[in-house]
Amino acid sequence: MGRAISRPMTTDTPLAADVGAVATSTALTPYDPAKFQRDQTRVSKGFWVKLRRVAGKLPFLDMLLAAYYCALDPATPLRAKATLMGALAYFVLPVDLIPDFMTGIGFVDDGAVLYAAFRAVSDHIKPAHRERAKELIQHKLVGAGTPPTV
Repeated sequence: MGRAISRPMTTDTPLAADVGAVATSTALTPYDPAKFQRDQTRVSKGFWVKLRRVAGKLPFLDMLLAAYYCALDPATPLRAKATLMGALAYFVLPVDLIPDFMTGIGFVDDGAVLYAAFRAVSDHIKPAHRERAKELIQHKLVGAGTPPTV
């Protein structure tokens, strides 16, 4: 068996680039504006509809709502918003890696994507976002017909 050769990473290697950036054909950018717009549209049209339908099945409901409120907060930096919107859009998608209707495991992929996004931007998820999520869950407004004001 051959031995792996290891060499130190230098700052001029592509791997040393900004980890949060998205590679495009022209440069590294913090987000893809077209994808961000698609994600925002998908979330604004489908988030509350899907949430009402599946809220009782989600062990990560508090994290999902805190991510939603953080993504909509004007004080949240654009890169964090783009990361969270991507995860929220994945949650809203009708078809994903593991279909949501599969009992017991249907939301594992949604939870994993959300957890990764949540961890990546955790510095921007404020106590106020978590409090709004907790308040919504405690008052059971999730199934109340109309989304709460943001």
